[in-house]
Amino acid sequence: MEDSRKYLQPEVVAQLATIELRARLVVEGFITGLHKSPYHGFSVEFAEHRQYQPGDDLRYMDWKIVGRTGRYYVKQFEEETNLRSMIFLDSSGSMRYASKGHIRKFDYGAYIAASLAFLMMKQQDAVGLALYDNTVRSFLPPKSKPSYIQEIIKSIGQAEPSEMTGTASALNGLAERMGRRGLAIIISDFFDDTDSIVQALKHFRHRHHEVIAMQILDPRELDFKLGADATLVDMESGEQMMTQPHQIRNAYREALLQHNATIKRECFQRGVDYILLETSQPFDFALREYLGRRRRM
Repeated sequence: MEDSRKYLQPEVVAQLATIELRARLVVEGFITGLHKSPYHGFSVEFAEHRQYQPGDDLRYMDWKIVGRTGRYYVKQFEEETNLRSMIFLDSSGSMRYASKGHIRKFDYGAYIAASLAFLMMKQQDAVGLALYDNTVRSFLPPKSKPSYIQEIIKSIGQAEPSEMTGTASALNGLAERMGRRGLAIIISDFFDDTDSIVQALKHFRHRHHEVIAMQILDPRELDFKLGADATLVDMESGEQMMTQPHQIRNAYREALLQHNATIKRECFQRGVDYILLETSQPFDFALREYLGRRRRM
């Protein structure tokens, strides 16, 4: 594995000293990968170009990119490139969970949030951040000033998940607070009442925001392979219960799959991009989803 590409691995990034260093190296590894992927020819130009669409003025075609990649891009002026984006990071109690050998869901989400902020700044976009549990804990409105990234990174680096739950109510308020039309990236395990989560996502779309919903789960939350005996701990209340996982695995998996399927279906029907992420996955899964949505806007 190339040195830069290794920083897309959660277990490697978690060993780095600061959240800023983690985010910078994740983005560096991601961009290195773009040079060797189907996105090649787009990665270094995406701040100033967009893909050609029928009706575009051919005077603005960048023939150098056409000759190098065989793909058609037009030069894009600064007022066209700027996008207002908000990153919403779930900091509720359930995000504290981590099974053996994996990082916490909150940490995984925090690294994605910080990396996305760096990537957006590279695209000259305005980016903001909100941390929330059952209420809004921190809100930084979108700005495109390069130095603003330090404030965003500091907010992420100082954050810790709380003991609260009920995130859907906070998301509804954030949809109103986001202001004029932009891109909302919601990073959460979506462990709340299904109908409440769906209503919150609808609220963002009702406000005409583009939305990417990134659901982060630990691998053990998906397969429930906890061994012969396990102690289940409520991340909000601290209540513990001894159990034999095989006895409840099927019921748990059915409930979780139904919950996730409902959210995914509603996202599809509402034009929301949905991506399910495991904390064992490289970070470029999430960054590619963002880049794909960015190219379509």
